Amino acid sequence: MDSHDVHGQHGAGLIAWGFAEPVFYIETPPFGIAPHSDLAYEFAHMYPIYHWGIVPWAIYCLPAIPIAYMLFVDNRKSLKISDACDHVLPERGRSTLRSAIDIFVVLGIVGGVATSLGFGVPLSASLASQLLGVPDNLLTQGAVILMMTAVFGTSAYRGLKRGIKVLADLNLWLMYFVMAFVVLLGPTIYIFSMSMNSAGLMLDNFFRISFWTDPISKSGFPEAWTVFYWAWWLAYAPMMGLFFGRISKGRAIRQVVLGIIGFGALGTFLFLSIAGAFVLHLQSHGLLDAVSIINEQGMGPLVAQVIAELPFKWLILGVVAVLSIIFYATTFDSAAYVLASICTHDLAPNREPAAGLA
Repeated sequence: MDSHDVHGQHGAGLIAWGFAEPVFYIETPPFGIAPHSDLAYEFAHMYPIYHWGIVPWAIYCLPAIPIAYMLFVDNRKSLKISDACDHVLPERGRSTLRSAIDIFVVLGIVGGVATSLGFGVPLSASLASQLLGVPDNLLTQGAVILMMTAVFGTSAYRGLKRGIKVLADLNLWLMYFVMAFVVLLGPTIYIFSMSMNSAGLMLDNFFRISFWTDPISKSGFPEAWTVFYWAWWLAYAPMMGLFFGRISKGRAIRQVVLGIIGFGALGTFLFLSIAGAFVLHLQSHGLLDAVSIINEQGMGPLVAQVIAELPFKWLILGVVAVLSIIFYATTFDSAAYVLASICTHDLAPNREPAAGLA
């Protein structure tokens, strides 16, 4: 399992939240920190790295291991969570429980992907509007949906190796380009400084953040952010576990764990560190009023205007727009592949579901 397989499935929301999430935290920081203070900026940079880091990848890893074992050691001809749970289910009512588990998984996948679609279409439409000078309206959003559908439909039909993996490889290289572009042509020293600071800040506060419920002041921060993210990752966990389990053939358990958690957390750390530092630099130095933009226009326009602050803005806007569409298409690809696999009753480990189902 390589980083291409891992990051392609988690990058759909990174572009939107990577630039937007720190801006929210400036105004509503955790732990009673004063809004717009120096400490608020530090926690605003660190918190997205925590939310998108080790914890979600560990959640995805949990179902991936038993599913991979079921497929490649037990040689089950199925790709279902219920089959991986078979040995711990009671004899009485087992068939009903298996069906309930599969239905729950399908609903979770559909819900998680629907959430991503709700974030992705406005983002891609805003990028297209900024790049092409067209109005950001329903027509533009409809065109974006059609483009996403065409890309994901084509790659899903071509299958795992000839379609989905090719798309995942492409979006990862584009992501490398965007990160290098921002670091080299943006506030390089500021990005490195904030990234190092956030690494230490997260290590110091990891357990405090993980168990913080804010029982005294009851600001609502844990529920609005951390609990929301945990619910989102849990909704995605069956799909990610099934997908990672399916592509882990020939690898030891420690390799699967390292590939998912290690590469996954490293990739999100790099992107979120760069994106977050750039938008915070613009806000703190008075180069862009990101707070007003996100409050008045929303996340999509904010990301587009932040990207447009970089040199050669038409180039980088075009790359990010393509990257956004491919990222979301890859997420839909994975969902279609897993749903088709769940609906296939006799699926050997070396076979893919029928193209008509995907």
